[in-house]
Amino acid sequence: MDIAFGLPPDAAGNTGVVVFVDRLSKMAHLAAVPDTIDGEGTASLFLDRVSRQHGLPEAVVSDRDPRFTGKFWTSIFAVLGTRLDMSTADHPQTDGQTERVNRVVEDVLRSICAETPKRWSAMLPLVEFALNNAVDASTGYTPFYVNGLSHPRIPRTPPRPGSGLSGGEEFAERLADISPLAVRKQVDTFLSTRLSVLSHVRDAMAESQDEQKEHADAKGRSNVNCYEVGDLVLLNAMNLPTHAVSAVFKTKLRPRFIGPFKVVAEKGLARTLTRPG
Repeated sequence: MDIAFGLPPDAAGNTGVVVFVDRLSKMAHLAAVPDTIDGEGTASLFLDRVSRQHGLPEAVVSDRDPRFTGKFWTSIFAVLGTRLDMSTADHPQTDGQTERVNRVVEDVLRSICAETPKRWSAMLPLVEFALNNAVDASTGYTPFYVNGLSHPRIPRTPPRPGSGLSGGEEFAERLADISPLAVRKQVDTFLSTRLSVLSHVRDAMAESQDEQKEHADAKGRSNVNCYEVGDLVLLNAMNLPTHAVSAVFKTKLRPRFIGPFKVVAEKGLARTLTRPG
């Protein structure tokens, strides 16, 4: 499990997302949280969102966030009989599967926030559903199937980008039967918005798996990228100060890359870029 902060405040003042991921099935559960949430609040979410559906786990893996190392959190799980395993700075991969889910969630929420900054939390249930209905590379199955040996029923024909629900004959025919026109447009917009989230998560999952494969294939090799003066490049924002990236996104949820910037000079392996702005 993990908590990622840095989102624009929604209507309820939430600025973060708590992510729970099952080690076996890879099933994920998400919840919007304020930055003031403490160990008791996180424990309540765990019991309400996870244990309510799956029972108590044998162990919970997390980082050493004060919420997860505090007396309340450690005491309640000691009473419940659940072991607490903490990842460390030397071995952050201990909770690697949650980090992978975080990357997909962050990518999708960046897109949602770019259009409707205060409505990202309303889309979380759809993001969760899409995550659990996407095939996981490590298992070869969707979390839904591993957990319950069945797949949920979903629309068979996804919408085409920019065309509402006109992505298939079936949708078009059903929409055409709705009257008056105002209601038809309202239904079209309502479903298109939600189905586009499902499509976005599916694409983000596929991209994440492609990146994992690329990194695995490139392991042990030197950097094969070669940039010359005049090239346009994206800059990894991981080690940049927040003010140099964006006023909208902070900490974990800020863009991973900024730019493009033009390469204006080169010296060995180093490159000089044009200054932002």
